[in-house]
Amino acid sequence: MNPVVLIAEELAPAAIEVLAHDFDVRHVDGTDRPALLSALAEADAVIVRSATQIDAEAVSAAPRLKVVARAGVGLDNVEVPAATARGVMVVNAPTSNIVSAAEQAVALLLAVARNTASASAALKAGEWKRSKYTGVELQGKTVGVVGLGRIGVLFAQRIAAFGTRLIAYDPYIQPARAAQLGVRLVGLEELLREADFISIHLPKTPETVGLIGEKELSIVKPGVRIVNAARGGLVDEQALADAIAEGRVAGAGVDVYAKEPCTSSPLFAFDNVVATPHLGASTHEAQDKAGLAVAKSVKLALQGEFVPDAVNVQAGGVVAEDVRPLLPLAEKLGRAFTAVAGGVAASVTVEVRGEIVNHDVSVLKLAATKGLFSSVVEDQVTYVNAPHLAAERGVEVTLATQAETVDHPNLVTVRGALPDGRTVSVSGTVAHTGARDVIKLTEVDGFDVEIGAEGILLFLRYADRPGVVGTVGTLLGEAGINIAAMQVARREAGGETLMTLTVDQALGADLLTSAADSIGATAASAADLRDE
Repeated sequence: MNPVVLIAEELAPAAIEVLAHDFDVRHVDGTDRPALLSALAEADAVIVRSATQIDAEAVSAAPRLKVVARAGVGLDNVEVPAATARGVMVVNAPTSNIVSAAEQAVALLLAVARNTASASAALKAGEWKRSKYTGVELQGKTVGVVGLGRIGVLFAQRIAAFGTRLIAYDPYIQPARAAQLGVRLVGLEELLREADFISIHLPKTPETVGLIGEKELSIVKPGVRIVNAARGGLVDEQALADAIAEGRVAGAGVDVYAKEPCTSSPLFAFDNVVATPHLGASTHEAQDKAGLAVAKSVKLALQGEFVPDAVNVQAGGVVAEDVRPLLPLAEKLGRAFTAVAGGVAASVTVEVRGEIVNHDVSVLKLAATKGLFSSVVEDQVTYVNAPHLAAERGVEVTLATQAETVDHPNLVTVRGALPDGRTVSVSGTVAHTGARDVIKLTEVDGFDVEIGAEGILLFLRYADRPGVVGTVGTLLGEAGINIAAMQVARREAGGETLMTLTVDQALGADLLTSAADSIGATAASAADLRDE
C-alpha cells in the first residue's frame, strides 16, 4: 500500500503530479474540521496552505503522520511543537513567495503615495477630482524598512530604484551586510522619526506582535505612510486608525490583519488606506513554486531522506551534493553501532574525515543519531525527534572533523563510550562504482572489515579456531536462512575473531542465540541495515 498524502487545500496541478506516481493522493476540505480529522487517520503526510489548522488535536488524529507541509512561507496555522513532540516533520516553502510579497509591498507603497485606490473608486463613481487625489513622489524620500530578511532585502532593492534613501531596523543583521545593500542601520525609534515611508517585513513572533503601537505611532514623522504586507498584528490596527484620523499618518497600505479572514477593521473607514485581502503570495508564480517545493519535500520525507526545508530539524538547511551520499551511511553506522554495543551509549562522537569536511557536515551527526535509536524505541525515529530521544536518555552526541584520512577519500566513524566503560566504534565509507554508490563497513570495534552495509548483518565474536564458519553456515542453512556475504576478521591466529554475515532475512532471538552458543561466541548481535 502506497503512503497516503492528504491535500487539504488547493494545490497546483504540477505539484500533485510530483506526488501522484508514488503515493495515494487524497483530497479533503481542510476547513471542514470533522472531515479533516477523519481523513488524517490514514494520512502519512498532509499538505495545507493558510486556512487549515494543524494543531495538537489534528496531529493526535493522525497516528501514521510523518510530515506536515505548508505550501507557503508562514506557519501560523501549524502547531510545530505538537508535531515535533510526535516526531512529525514540518516543512514549508520559505522562498516560494518572497518575490511576490516584496512586489506587493512596493505596490501598496506606490498606491498609498499616489492615492491610486481612492482615485480609481471616485472616478468609477462618476467623479473627476484630480486635485483631491494629489500624491507625493518617492524620489528623495527616506524609506524605513523594518526587517531586512529575504523579503525586506528584495523590497529594499526594488524601492532603491526610485531614488530613495534607505534606512532599516533589524537587530539581527550586521552593519556591513546592510551597507552592501545601500542601507543604513538605525534603531527603531530613529527609523520612526526619520522615515517618510515605513514598510514592515518581520516574522510574527511574541517579540514582534504589536511592535508598532500607540507609543511608536506617537513619534513618527508627520505625514508618514506605513505599509504592512508581512504579518497581521505587527501593527496595532486601532492605533494606526487613530493616528490616521489625527493626521499624524498620511496613509497606509495593509495586506494582513490580526484576525483573518477580515471583513471589518477600523482602517477600512479611510480613503487614504489601501486594504487588500492578504494577497502577498497570491500570484500564479508564487502558488506554483510553493506547491512544487512542498510536494518535493513531502516526497523526500516519505522516502526517508533529509529535507532541507524542514523547520523542526536541528540541522536544517541546504546539504551539499557531496555530503548527501553520506547521509544513509551515517544512519546505518548508527544502527550498526547500537547492535554491536548491545545498548545505548553514554556518549557518542560522530567522526568525519576527508575532504568532505570542507562542506558543512553537521547533518551527518543528526543522521547517525537517527540510526542510533532506530532499534531502541518503539515509535518511529525521524530527523525531527532523534535529538530529543538522545537528550531524554542523557546521550551526548558530538561531531568531530579531520581533513586528512588514510585508506579512504572520506570516512565516517561512530564511536561511543558505554556505561560499563567500554568503547565501541563502527566505521564506513561510500565507494563510487559506476552508476551507483556502495555503502561499506570498513571497521567494526577495532576489526578491519570490508562488507556492504545492507540487509541484515550478524556480528559474532569468538576465539579463532577451525570449523567455525562451517558450523554457522550449517546452522543457518538448516533454518532456511541464506547467507549473502560473509567476512572473518582477526587480529592474530587463534586470537579474538569477528565474523560478519549478511543474511536475507531477520533471525529470531532464539536462532541468534543458538548460532552464538554453537561456536562459543563471546558476543552476538544483529543490525537491520535495510533501507526504510
